[in-house]
Amino acid sequence: QVQLVESGGGLVQAGGSLRLSCAASGRTFPRYVMGWFRQAPGQEREFVAAITWSGVSTSYADSVKGRFVISRDNAKRTVYLQMNSLKPEDTAVYMCAAGQPAYGSTSFPDRYDYWGQGTQVTVSS
Repeated sequence: QVQLVESGGGLVQAGGSLRLSCAASGRTFPRYVMGWFRQAPGQEREFVAAITWSGVSTSYADSVKGRFVISRDNAKRTVYLQMNSLKPEDTAVYMCAAGQPAYGSTSFPDRYDYWGQGTQVTVSS
């Protein structure tokens, strides 16, 4: 079992930055692919970014590429999402997820086994 707890959300003006954290419990954390997803009211869950267990390989949604950076510290059992140049359309609940999706399928929510409760990010114009 893996439990995930997100933090770092809040209200920020457009152009600003936030860093989200996802703290994980469980002895097998280093072996999981970690992903960040987001969901705005009335919309489907959307892939944001993912990182392999080694941290060597990352992937991003086109909408955040060049603005967001995902990283992980396995010793601290924590995954981070640095969000820069935030836009109002980035407003959503951000959730982290852990799983073992096959190569090329890290953007699909149903490939992840564990989810956090989420943290609200609101970007004002």
